[in-house]
Amino acid sequence: MRPRFYLPVCWLAALTAAHPHAEADVAPALSRVQELRRHMGVAWTITVYAPDRDQGLVAIGTAHDEIARLERILSDYDPESELSHLSAQAPTRDPMPVSEDLWRVLDQAVAWRDASGGGFDPTVGPLTKLWRQARRSAAMPRPDKLTAARAAVGPHTLKLHPETRAVELTQWGMRLDLGGIGMGAAIDRAVAILRDRGITSGMVDASGDIAVIGTPPDRDGWRVAVAALGKTADDASDLLLRDAAVTTSGDAFQSVTIDGIRYSHVVDPRTGLGVKGPAAVTVIARDCTTADALATAASVLGANDGMRLVEATPGAAARFVWEEADGSRRERCSPDWPKRLPPSR
Repeated sequence: MRPRFYLPVCWLAALTAAHPHAEADVAPALSRVQELRRHMGVAWTITVYAPDRDQGLVAIGTAHDEIARLERILSDYDPESELSHLSAQAPTRDPMPVSEDLWRVLDQAVAWRDASGGGFDPTVGPLTKLWRQARRSAAMPRPDKLTAARAAVGPHTLKLHPETRAVELTQWGMRLDLGGIGMGAAIDRAVAILRDRGITSGMVDASGDIAVIGTPPDRDGWRVAVAALGKTADDASDLLLRDAAVTTSGDAFQSVTIDGIRYSHVVDPRTGLGVKGPAAVTVIARDCTTADALATAASVLGANDGMRLVEATPGAAARFVWEEADGSRRERCSPDWPKRLPPSR
């Protein structure tokens, strides 16, 4: 699974919740427990408030173990993952049954492909591989290679068979890539496990892809700072989240400049090239699978078409930030995007 490095400064959420007010007539103080591990190429920090430290550690450990298990299923970097083994069979002679976990994410990915008109596409793997090479060499892909890769991408190359939970790959050279949705799906599974373990206040932070449970003790929500373009000036925004998810897609940390044009690591499946920047979109949604896929699709579609997709998604809000050719900064927010909070102290 491709790593995603976004800028939300999520440690602020923990800092703002570190000193609950002590009162004699309230419930016993909760223990704040936190653990960091690496999954999917990035650091994952899980923070919970639990009745005692041992319960918190067990809940966090179980969630981390589930993330690691899903990585072995969904990763396009691991040649031994279930996803990689499936891609290696293309074109499949017959539809191939897959695990329930892989099926669930593929089914959601295809739904987002259709909703976005191809702005999001789980078959984009041949193009992301080619674009990674272009970023390393700082040169555009060769036209013949780009044409060949584009032929292996698109709705016609992937067919799902719900009655048998099987997947059919129709083209030579196909390579599935769930990098724009798999991380969000793993975060949602971690959140579900924490809830099952009795956690009513917590945060799962995959280096900027974030989901929160409830609120920290004596707080109105988890405070998360986002600077979409990787700067600390006008594009910075503080959010207050409760039972929600947020993710940012853009070129703040992964980009390449070719012939004077800055391109993101996010690939447009329709062209095979990175999205032009500097630009970013931050999405708030009810769950992180939605936030992840929607941010990826909206980044590709741009502020106009992307905003229409956001506004058609129940419970979602977005903020687009980009720079014009003259260096001026532009911003567009959906009507229900939260107002900016005062700076944290």
